[in-house]
Amino acid sequence: MAETRAPLLPRASGLVLAGGRSRRFGSDKLAADAGGRPLLHLAVEAVGGACLEVIVAISTTGAAPSLPRLSVPVRLVRDSLPDAGPLAGLVAGLEAASEGLVLAVAGDMPSLEADLLTGLLERALSPLAAPGRAVVLADGDGWRPLPCVLVRDAALPPARERLLSDEHSLRGLLRALEPDVVAQAVWRRWDRDGQWRRDVDVPADLTRQAGGAGAA
Repeated sequence: MAETRAPLLPRASGLVLAGGRSRRFGSDKLAADAGGRPLLHLAVEAVGGACLEVIVAISTTGAAPSLPRLSVPVRLVRDSLPDAGPLAGLVAGLEAASEGLVLAVAGDMPSLEADLLTGLLERALSPLAAPGRAVVLADGDGWRPLPCVLVRDAALPPARERLLSDEHSLRGLLRALEPDVVAQAVWRRWDRDGQWRRDVDVPADLTRQAGGAGAA
C-alpha cells in the first residue's frame, strides 16, 4: 500500500489576532463555547491547516487562553501596546513570525475554510499579486482587512510607525500598502457561500453560527 503524504504547507506564518476586550459580547467571547470548543480554537485550527506555525497575539495583560494542539507549532505573544487595537497584535505577530509571509485572521472568525486561506497565500506568491506587499478579499464595493496576507518585511516598518502615532487603523495600514484585492468571483471558488465573512460580536452570533446562518 502506497504511503500517504501530507500536503506541503506554504512557507508562511499564521497570525490570529486575539487581543480584543469583547465589550459588545459582555464576556470573553474567544473562550465562549462554539460547537463544543472555545471560539478561538476554530480560527487557530483553520490557520494551522494552512501555515507552518501559528502565532496568537493576546492583550498585554490577563490570563493566557487555552490553545488547541496542532501538528504545527502554536505560540502566544502579547500585543505591542495596550489598548491599541488589532494593529498592536499585528506588530507583535510580525515581529515574532519565522516566515516572510504572514497570514493574519481575527480570533472571532469561526468559519474560515482551508481552501480560502490557501488560496490567499497562493495569490500572495503569484505574479498576479501587485505590488506584492499585501493581499485582501473584496466585499461589495470595497474590501475587508481580515483575513489578509502580508509580506513581513514590507509591512512591519510602516506598522511600527503607525503604532507609535495616533493612527492605529489596520485598514489604514493595509490601504497604505496598496493591497492586491482578490475579486469576489475568484474567492468564491475557494469559499462559495462567503463563510469567511462571519464573525462573532454578540452572543446571538454564536447561535446563528451553530444554525448555519450568516453572510452570503
